[in-house]
Amino acid sequence: MSRVPSKPVHRQGDGTITIDLWLRREGLFDSDASLRLTPAEAEVLHAQLCYALDDETATLIVPETKRPECRR
Repeated sequence: MSRVPSKPVHRQGDGTITIDLWLRREGLFDSDASLRLTPAEAEVLHAQLCYALDDETATLIVPETKRPECRR
């Protein structure tokens, strides 16, 4: 499973957050899926990702002024 690189994470009309995914079986594309998170679930994922990235020197292509607070 991996994110669809050309599709950004987006908010649906009902407030859920959607992450488009590619599903692969034995390394070959099988189908698409969408991970839908409530705002609370998305916030927990955000916090966990910030924590996981805290000790990493990630190369970010986003200018520092547009980075989330946790990555500045």
